Amino acid sequence: MERWITRDRVPHRAHRVAAADLLGVDETYLWPSVVDDPRTVSAGRTEMVEFYPSRSAVPLELWRSLIQQARESVDILVYAGLFLPELHDITQLGDRARQGCRIRVLLADPNGAAVRRRGEEEGFGVGLAHRVLLSLRYYEPISTIPGVQVRLHDTTLYASIFRVDEAMLVNTHVYGSTAAHNPVLHLRRVPGGRVVDHYLTSFDRVWTQAEPTSDISAAIAAFNGR
Repeated sequence: MERWITRDRVPHRAHRVAAADLLGVDETYLWPSVVDDPRTVSAGRTEMVEFYPSRSAVPLELWRSLIQQARESVDILVYAGLFLPELHDITQLGDRARQGCRIRVLLADPNGAAVRRRGEEEGFGVGLAHRVLLSLRYYEPISTIPGVQVRLHDTTLYASIFRVDEAMLVNTHVYGSTAAHNPVLHLRRVPGGRVVDHYLTSFDRVWTQAEPTSDISAAIAAFNGR
């Protein structure tokens, strides 16, 4: 490791990623030259599968097929993300968990400052918090299944992240515009690419800070009784 620092040597990607994960930073923070590496740039472009001008333009079958094909990991980071359980039988996530798939769901804390601020920006006010409560109701039946974890975050999101194994849908956020009207990037991890990993690092940071929710009914009652 000394030669990486004293001799300005850039390690192989596997070592870069491991070192960056250990220190809790992006690899480009440690080795800025990686950003301009032609191989990294080319791999990053290859990670892009499709671009959709809005979330409503993403085919419904794509959302369904990703969940149905999940084998290892499903990660969801949203404020409310109510559209997902409304268009797809969320109990299938429970089925995936029973077959060994890790399910991590991050919803906004309905009592948090982040959801309140985003609700004001979108013009929905407290309506966004109520959408979070509805999402919690949808996830409640599967929340006690081993392998399923639901946490509440109070983080400003610049994008909603939906990751299934090596595939990812990134719904960008635009000030004053609801997520359904904002662009979506369909990505897939490829060797040498860093875009998917970049978003996964963001997910993990929010996950670490979020509060585990073992009793969804209690969380809903706390909001209703405030």
